[in-house]
Amino acid sequence: MTTNFLGFNIKLGQTKPENIINRNTACPFCDRKQLTHIIDSCDDLLLIENKYNVLENAYQTVLIESRFCDIDIPQYSLEHMQKLLRFGIKHWFSMLDSGKYKTVLFFKNHGPLSGGTIRHPHMQIIGLKSLDDHLMYDADEFQGLVIDTANGVELNISTNPRIGFSEFNIVTNDNSKIDTIAYYVQIAVDYTMLHFNQRCQSYNLFFYLINGRIHVKVMPRFATSPLFIGYNIRLRSNNLPLIIDEFHRLYFAKR
Repeated sequence: MTTNFLGFNIKLGQTKPENIINRNTACPFCDRKQLTHIIDSCDDLLLIENKYNVLENAYQTVLIESRFCDIDIPQYSLEHMQKLLRFGIKHWFSMLDSGKYKTVLFFKNHGPLSGGTIRHPHMQIIGLKSLDDHLMYDADEFQGLVIDTANGVELNISTNPRIGFSEFNIVTNDNSKIDTIAYYVQIAVDYTMLHFNQRCQSYNLFFYLINGRIHVKVMPRFATSPLFIGYNIRLRSNNLPLIIDEFHRLYFAKR
């Protein structure tokens, strides 16, 4: 099996602050006067260079989503959510188009089981100089039962999840429909954090460019199944139609 491996600087990683669990640790993103290496800004949004470049052969940036620490996507206005994705996708595409990187990652960690270390809402855009993006996904992971469609954008629940249980996909035929993508991302995160499972405190967002089209995966995070860790066996929830019905009741009933 061909696999991408990426070097990680352990010594530098040990110096990174962590305040998702250790809530008494000062937030490095709240004191904006102390932030350096600012690349771009748009109202409350900031794109900065990551001072903890723990990944080898990579250029790491952080997109700070808000001035406020105890807020996240479900609490954003739709206008802010759309502005956030327009800003993030612009810089993701800019790094892709620069020719400096073989691929560029655009993703978000939230919560104690997400793999993140900082509570303050942020995304990351990381240029990788040597890894093969075709090893980072299978196209069938974005197939699923349709929840809703609008403006050439589809929200579905995956029938071929990457890890297991329930994952939500946003797939578009038109990259210009960023506002619709943002609407569906916000709905999927809202459902994940507030309605999906009372034990769910974490999620990831992953952005992909597949055949030139934007794809997004909203992944609720729990302790990862040992069947996946040990044997690469993915688990698929048996209540997908019930989840779709709940989406319709919560978000689309007034149509």
